[in-house]
Amino acid sequence: MRSMTTFDLQYAHRFYGFKGEAQYLHGHTGTLTIEVEDTINEGVNMVFPCNEIKKTAWDVLRNFDHALILREDDPLLPAVLDVYTKQGIRHGHPQNTMKGEAFKTELATAYPDCRLVVTKETMTVEGFIKIVYDLLKDKLNIVKITFSSGDNKGSADFAPRGTMDRCPLCGIALNEQGICPKCGYKKK
Repeated sequence: MRSMTTFDLQYAHRFYGFKGEAQYLHGHTGTLTIEVEDTINEGVNMVFPCNEIKKTAWDVLRNFDHALILREDDPLLPAVLDVYTKQGIRHGHPQNTMKGEAFKTELATAYPDCRLVVTKETMTVEGFIKIVYDLLKDKLNIVKITFSSGDNKGSADFAPRGTMDRCPLCGIALNEQGICPKCGYKKK
């Protein structure tokens, strides 16, 4: 069975090297849906609490919300960083509270202090799905991701990674020590 949750993300990007309207810096409201699969967890009668899917994913996804997303070879990137340096905001500002944990993967690097994500490939809906799966595949048993942005929509199915050891009291994944990080339940 599946549980799913949806996120709305506001971001700006451009398709560097693309011949068309998308080559210009522009913004979107994107809608991301993540579906996770597992057995129904006895006691809580659900696969995975949707609010916990949201919390787990949001720790990473908040880096994309109200952020600028540029490809690593985009000549606009050094210019933006230069302006941020001159403004004194490249390394953060006290009012920048919507930031997640920094990350660096093969596909993307998040610089939360300056609300910037740098990607290896152009940030299309398909590219974003690949990035999200790569960031969350070890945290959630993801079987499908759908992302729509403007007139564009894409989705990808993924093979389930087996069952996750979850808390019988609240349904979330137990940590490596068999302890629920939410309620403290300990696996026997």
